[in-house]
Amino acid sequence: MSFYQHPSAIVDDGAQIGEGSRIWHFVHICGGARIGRGVSLGQNVFVGSKVVIGDHCKIQNNVSVYDNVTLEEGVFCGPSMVFTNVYNPRSLIERKDQYRDTLVKKGATLGANCTIVCGITVGEFAFVGAGAMVNKDVPAYALTVGVPARQIGWMSEFGEQLELPLQGNGEVVCEHTAARYVLNGHQLVKLDATA
Repeated sequence: MSFYQHPSAIVDDGAQIGEGSRIWHFVHICGGARIGRGVSLGQNVFVGSKVVIGDHCKIQNNVSVYDNVTLEEGVFCGPSMVFTNVYNPRSLIERKDQYRDTLVKKGATLGANCTIVCGITVGEFAFVGAGAMVNKDVPAYALTVGVPARQIGWMSEFGEQLELPLQGNGEVVCEHTAARYVLNGHQLVKLDATA
């Protein structure tokens, strides 16, 4: 076995788990799930059968990653944050054919106890604050907080808030990595330190 599985964890036949991943206490991974290399699944995590989790993701305790959720490389899911996959669920009405796809792009952070409503995309290296409720797409590098979530700033790939307006034009250099970030309207782009 090229990954660690705690004895209390359940991994159903057909699940694919990458090398060096760690599966902790009381985790349940359904058959069909695809989990990358170096992933950490904390205590009491559930992973549905139609889920893709990229390399080096960290999913903290008590998170359920339901069908039709895709996490790209390096996504952080804080403790007890929530995904959904049906927009208008009812116990008495079957809606499994109405699952909506949710995509969380590379490097994004989803803070503790936040909720990601299905059918949206969270952009690369975006940062969703603890307790936020996200019901629309989040731009790359955006910092969002509140219920419903609203953008209040921009974050670097290093995980520090950047001194830039929400919209317009501007440029800033990350003091930790020397990467340059350029704001053009509503879009922030990172340039390599040598660019």
